[in-house]
Amino acid sequence: MERTFKIAGNIALTLALAAAGMGAAQASEKVKVGLMLPYTGTYAALGNAITNGFKQYVEENGGKLGGREVEYAVVDDESNPAKATENAKKLVSRDKVDVLVGTVHSGVALAMAKVARDSKTLMIVPNAGANDLTGPLCSPYVFRSSFSAWQPSYAMGEALAKKGVKNVATVTWKYSFGEESVAGFKEAFEKGGGKIVKEMTLPFPNVEFQPFLTEIASAKPDAVFVFFAGAGAAKFVSDYAAAGLKSSIPLYGPGFLTDGNLGAMGGAGEGLLTTLHYADGLSNAKDAAFRTKYAQTHKVQPDVYAVQGYDAAQMYEAGLRAAGGDPEKKEEVIKGMASARIDSPRGAFTLSKAHNPVQDIYLREVKGDQNVVVEVVSKGLEDPARGCKL
Repeated sequence: MERTFKIAGNIALTLALAAAGMGAAQASEKVKVGLMLPYTGTYAALGNAITNGFKQYVEENGGKLGGREVEYAVVDDESNPAKATENAKKLVSRDKVDVLVGTVHSGVALAMAKVARDSKTLMIVPNAGANDLTGPLCSPYVFRSSFSAWQPSYAMGEALAKKGVKNVATVTWKYSFGEESVAGFKEAFEKGGGKIVKEMTLPFPNVEFQPFLTEIASAKPDAVFVFFAGAGAAKFVSDYAAAGLKSSIPLYGPGFLTDGNLGAMGGAGEGLLTTLHYADGLSNAKDAAFRTKYAQTHKVQPDVYAVQGYDAAQMYEAGLRAAGGDPEKKEEVIKGMASARIDSPRGAFTLSKAHNPVQDIYLREVKGDQNVVVEVVSKGLEDPARGCKL
């Protein structure tokens, strides 16, 4: 009998040690995040802001997501669609990331999303607004922490139509996000009785704007709607003011026109009105805490790109928590993210069935170095996600 008890005791001890070993192994496992963003070129500042925001949320949570330490694999996508598939495949196959986070350029994001769908890898888009990502190319594995191209531009179309503007000329880079931004604006503006009198495009990232400024001066529309971002946006706004058009033909656009680049405009952006899902001067506690921490760390105020990076980390955290911290339980991670209510600096938002934020769109005015909130122009705006079959 005594021998039996000793055997049982040894077995129990062995099992206990094995369980402890498994627990220690699990505790030591990390979640691997693949950051595929632009760190050089036109959109470098945007990629850095997204990265800063993502890492800030992780640091606020003790360097962990879902209770696990975070390891990063980082790739500069150079805003180059031709390299996108290869870069994304390396992160998935070579680096074995649990989640892809990227990117800014819509063409690159579309290629990344195909890799994510084919490999069943979770992907969070912290900026690129191509409608197809949460439209006809939607996927259970692809989420967005930012917006669709349609959302802020549609809101501006509504706002200008209500304001009584009748004739508008448009200018954008000729690539998916720019063209979809103009299409969203046009849809709402024409629905409200407005007319697009001239549509102009130029190749990305061309910044030779003078021929278009000459056409605008000749056409004399009531207003001009544009999509540009980053350094290109700063140059367009500066050139527009230098051509003497700012005082006679008001300029409008989605908030990317003035977000993160007001310093580069040298005052040319003063007074511009834009629409976006984030603004300076929002009265919520989350935003106040976020901005304070970001400014202390990076010595500059955060912009919408930093917010989108921060919220990408929040979304993944929600999914991991729902899966008990295990990134391998992809269905549970997906369900957790899809049902989450994100307490964002922009204001709380949920996700649509297509995994795109359902969010407020603000009208903002440039005052000094800030895009100050004027009002909410679209409450809880949900992208129509045309073609999505999730």
